[in-house]
Amino acid sequence: MKLVPLADKIVIKQAEAQATTKGGLILSTQSKEKPQIAEVIAVGPGIEVAGTKIEMTVKPGDRIIYPTMAGVEFKFNDEVFRVIKLSDVMAVIVED
Repeated sequence: MKLVPLADKIVIKQAEAQATTKGGLILSTQSKEKPQIAEVIAVGPGIEVAGTKIEMTVKPGDRIIYPTMAGVEFKFNDEVFRVIKLSDVMAVIVED
């Protein structure tokens, strides 16, 4: 089975929370903040607005930044994913 998003929806998998600080301190499970960075797993085909097709500007494999409360989190095949709208994507992380 695979996830196939519809319209302008994007399936993302959140990056893992850091286990240590930059200084090397080990963080407890409760003090770990969930990052707002995720990997794009799948994208929908886009939408049409007033006769104009809105293309998806992200693709599977992209790393993105999104708002904390965006979309819906769910479990699929024992993994946690989130579905967000294209308009929820705040930035794409580009490696130099």
